Amino acid sequence: MLQLFDLPISHHTQLVLGATACIGTAGVIIWAYLLRSESGLSLPPSPPTWSLRGHFLPLRNSFITVAGWIDEYGPLVTIRSGTETIVIIGRHKAVVDIMEKQGGLLADRPRMIAAGEILSGGQSIGFMHAGHKFRRMRRALHSHLQPKAAEAYQSLQMAHAKNTVLCILDDPYNFQDHATTYAAATIMKVTYGKTTPTSATDPEVKEIHQIFETLRTVLHPGAYLVDSIPWLKYLPWYGQELKREFERTRKLYTKQLNHVKQQLQSNVDVGPSFMKYMLENEHSYGLTETEMAFLGGTLFGAGSDSIAVAICTVLMAAACFPEEQAKVQAELDAVIGRHRAPTFADQPSLPRLEAFISETLRWRPLAPNGFPHRTTQDVIWENYRIPAGTSVLGNHWAISRDPDVYPDPDVFRPQRWLDDQDRMRDDLKFFVYGFGRRICPGLHVANRSVFINSLLILWAFQLTLDPTKPLDDMGFMTGVMPNERPCAIEFKTRIPEVGLRRTMQSYPEVA
Repeated sequence: MLQLFDLPISHHTQLVLGATACIGTAGVIIWAYLLRSESGLSLPPSPPTWSLRGHFLPLRNSFITVAGWIDEYGPLVTIRSGTETIVIIGRHKAVVDIMEKQGGLLADRPRMIAAGEILSGGQSIGFMHAGHKFRRMRRALHSHLQPKAAEAYQSLQMAHAKNTVLCILDDPYNFQDHATTYAAATIMKVTYGKTTPTSATDPEVKEIHQIFETLRTVLHPGAYLVDSIPWLKYLPWYGQELKREFERTRKLYTKQLNHVKQQLQSNVDVGPSFMKYMLENEHSYGLTETEMAFLGGTLFGAGSDSIAVAICTVLMAAACFPEEQAKVQAELDAVIGRHRAPTFADQPSLPRLEAFISETLRWRPLAPNGFPHRTTQDVIWENYRIPAGTSVLGNHWAISRDPDVYPDPDVFRPQRWLDDQDRMRDDLKFFVYGFGRRICPGLHVANRSVFINSLLILWAFQLTLDPTKPLDDMGFMTGVMPNERPCAIEFKTRIPEVGLRRTMQSYPEVA
């Protein structure tokens, strides 16, 4: 755990670790004292630990450990990682009261030196502290990703979803690759205006996905000592592999930006894109070209992975729960029939499909552990005080298992999202894309992508699990598309294949 990837621990570093152990011993005592407050309000309860490293969380499925603590100690728990205090929220009401209603006090991020400052060079909006630069970058993203703007991409999303159906017809085993291809092609067009064929195996797509895979590794607790000993960042020999990775990332993102710039200078009309908009309106947001390049790269990388994983999770749920799949397909047959392909225009008439998608993303959340926020002022909730400067996480897995909001939470029950008239309830919510002012700005594009792919695939195919292959129904809950295959799905056409291909050929083309 203390191996800094390829960097061996030197004698100097061993001295640092020795000093840190002494400080850590004192930290345990101080931290226990800080659980109490002069105001009479304390931090939320904490599971017992006397380890200098703090509370142990397994690298795999740590959200299950956290959910057990929530069940035992209450809606909020306090844990320690080294000398850092972390509050984890695991119930629906608490997360609404704290991270939604008091979201302005939790818009910051804790300092993440290895991932945010060295690997990302302080340029990634995902790790950026709340402030003027963060607000400028977020405002720029909102210009292209809010609901009205997102509607403009519906024909693009329909065209690529049609291609997903055709790819499944030709190669059903590799449905994960087809979902990745859909997401990459769509977000590549939205971000950079590129209409060239894009697939999961394209070098550009693979390189950006490798960047995010590296990022996920660096974010593992304890991966880099600098997150516990910040001054290591200033040693010239420290973190060389992170610095090299930053330069590689910067060059790739800048290359994409320059490609769009060259098209503008050549008066080549490639249609709208986020990068084109940013270059044409760069003075409106006050961003440097490096900041614009990283904003585009982050939009592409994060957006394509989350969309692809969400689509695959819906398909897995359909195969795992055939009775619920049949209810959705009965609705599709009643509203659409099998003689025309469905479109976004059918969405208001398909509440059961929307309920199925909502239940899927509650049943197997995309980011079960959540992402850390940081309080900028003291936050009071009931009898607890969360001090300013505390890291706070909303644990999506534990929240999704809140029995007061989702009765029988381990049961897959799409009907819970529908009212007595079989319409989508407006009083029930799950936080798929985060909380408060740090909610994912691309959620509207993502939701539409998941909807149109689910709609077309469930209209075209009956999905069943391959009983000869293993099933890991938590395999997509990693934040990125896994290299392995959590499930094997068999796709049987619901209309004759010749007719399905003919119908898809008349569906919208990529503009």
